Amino acid sequence: MLNTTTNMTFESAAAASLALKPDAPLFCFSAPQLLARAQIFLKGFPGEVTFAVKANSSSQVIKGLADAGVRAWDVASVHEMATVSKIVPKARFHYHNPVKSRREISDACKVHKCRRYVVDCREELAKIADVIGPGKDIEIAVRFVLPRDRASSAHDFSTKFGAPDHICVELLKQVVALGYTPLLTFHPGSQATDPNTYVRHIEAAARIARTADVSISMLNVGGGFPVNYVLSPAPEPQIFFEAIEKAVLKAFGKANRPALECEPGRGLVATCMSLLTRVKLVCTDGDDIFINDGVYGGLMEYMQVPELEPPFRVIRNGKVIEGPTKSWKVFGPTCDPLDVLPHRLDILAELREDDYIEFGSLGAYGLATMTNFNGYGGNAIISVDRVLAL
Repeated sequence: MLNTTTNMTFESAAAASLALKPDAPLFCFSAPQLLARAQIFLKGFPGEVTFAVKANSSSQVIKGLADAGVRAWDVASVHEMATVSKIVPKARFHYHNPVKSRREISDACKVHKCRRYVVDCREELAKIADVIGPGKDIEIAVRFVLPRDRASSAHDFSTKFGAPDHICVELLKQVVALGYTPLLTFHPGSQATDPNTYVRHIEAAARIARTADVSISMLNVGGGFPVNYVLSPAPEPQIFFEAIEKAVLKAFGKANRPALECEPGRGLVATCMSLLTRVKLVCTDGDDIFINDGVYGGLMEYMQVPELEPPFRVIRNGKVIEGPTKSWKVFGPTCDPLDVLPHRLDILAELREDDYIEFGSLGAYGLATMTNFNGYGGNAIISVDRVLAL
């Protein structure tokens, strides 16, 4: 369980390292950076902004986004609904996991008053209809998929969920026949750096709706909005917003333009958290270092997708240290040989035991993918004014 170490707010991770001298890794959370990022989306996106809770379900982030003005929450489970409801009692949920058990559908509807569900196959739609029954207040989002452009995203969402055009056409017709409100949704893939990826999907959405002869009330353009990493630079969000708005007007026409939604996770929260780690061992006659977190903890996604290398800096005695660097092989704290970062990092050559390394841009999936392997995990969260981000 994640706990807050102190109610104090520090100027930076460096200041926290000096005051707390933590032996265990800490997540550093910046409420101002979260608010600034949320305002970019809330003011710039031409529709409703929801939050994909899977990216970061910490109470600090949920409350921060609610305070900023987020009113709807993209969830994958009733457990996420329960987490959000404790912090935002009147939360509105979009249950966008295409595979749900009957018990989960029932609990979502009866306990959490969820009125939005997603489907990508006939069997799931039939299941929802059987459990919930008819009702025009129920929204059904049909999720479609396009072949992935492998250069356009870090994670491929096309291999698990989403139906091809012809199935989506039939699903839309069935949604209308059952008396539900029809929507379309897609996901371009996480860290989607090419705005044209959204354009292709929007064109497909219009084609599916026309073929089905169904007027959709809403188009959810998914998440995927990117942020800057060392090896994966990202265009500014406004470039995506403008491309989406232009594509929707062109594909649907002004008279038939559906309302828009997005469900960013990474795009909203990646830059609001960093991970403060401590150096446990420096092998000076080699090039190995060991830190107190790794790929079974806050750096798991970096192992899965090496292009998402986070920015980092060395901290000593409360100050950021710069100087000549050396190529180091970086191991985590567990006894598993897989617990090593996916490639060498150029870190301060004169690195010492008990120096700290702050890894930035870990607000998305840093917390979500942590384990307790070998007893390591459960990193606490502290508040700082500003964290490392590109």
